[in-house]
Amino acid sequence: MKKIAIVAMLLTTLCIGLYAEGTKEAVAFPSKPIRVIVYAAAGGQLDITARKFAEIAAKYTPATFVVENKPGAGGLVGWEYVLSQPEDGYTLMAVTKTLIANHVKDEFDVDPMSLNWTAFLINDAETIITNANSKIRTIADIVADAKARPGQQIWVAPPGVDEVVTYKFWDRNGISGKYVPYDAGGQAMAAVIGQQAQVYVGNPVDVRGKPDLMMAAISAEKRFTQFPDVPTFKELGIKGLDAESFWRGFALKKGTPASIIAWYDELFTRITADPEWRQFNEKDGMEVVHYKSEKFNAIVADEVKDFKTYFKK
Repeated sequence: MKKIAIVAMLLTTLCIGLYAEGTKEAVAFPSKPIRVIVYAAAGGQLDITARKFAEIAAKYTPATFVVENKPGAGGLVGWEYVLSQPEDGYTLMAVTKTLIANHVKDEFDVDPMSLNWTAFLINDAETIITNANSKIRTIADIVADAKARPGQQIWVAPPGVDEVVTYKFWDRNGISGKYVPYDAGGQAMAAVIGQQAQVYVGNPVDVRGKPDLMMAAISAEKRFTQFPDVPTFKELGIKGLDAESFWRGFALKKGTPASIIAWYDELFTRITADPEWRQFNEKDGMEVVHYKSEKFNAIVADEVKDFKTYFKK
């Protein structure tokens, strides 16, 4: 009877966290639902990623993840909300590179390192997209046309990450053009399809189901198996554009205890290896990775400097 009482007491005081096949590891965290804050409106790529994360996470932990959208001010509303919460791990923020671009461009009144950039999970390569039916299709075509018409070639994309890739491409190739911002990628791509613009900067998923568009080059160390005919900038002789991507991941408030970070690290490791998660992302040319806090925080710090270089010109 005494043994039964002891077992009952232990079961009521322990929270069962992550579990592997056939075994369970007891941890003190979590003991209540975890809110996942998405700084953008429902239905966008970041929202879809966050909700897929919550779905896949259910395979590996009984913890409940509740996705909440808090759009506004380019991500500042969601960021400030996260900072207003305790650093206890119960408020997880879904983040993208756009948040860093907006922070610099719009001069957010928050320290970029006020977050612990916890898990870099999706590497969505930047790509140069053209009209497959136009005379300006390849990178060679783009450069030749831009040199023949200095400052007149029209590039389109939403402002922020893709905008800076535009400026970098011009710098690396000694050309100039006219960047026209569009609020939505669909509108920008329509301009290229209609030949009102010559180049769109985006990601591989943007050409899916659009036979009038083609990828002229992609930012990567080597060609993607999904797109074997698309050359990398590197093989075209364009240096310094091998790691341009629209990444996605998750962050916690700075000061979150190391034990909780470790809990998340283990969860993210399992999700990264999950076949469903990989297939969901890799089908559109995204690279599934898992960079932990140390590497992710260093990436963000470098990107803040990078964006300042181009946005403050």
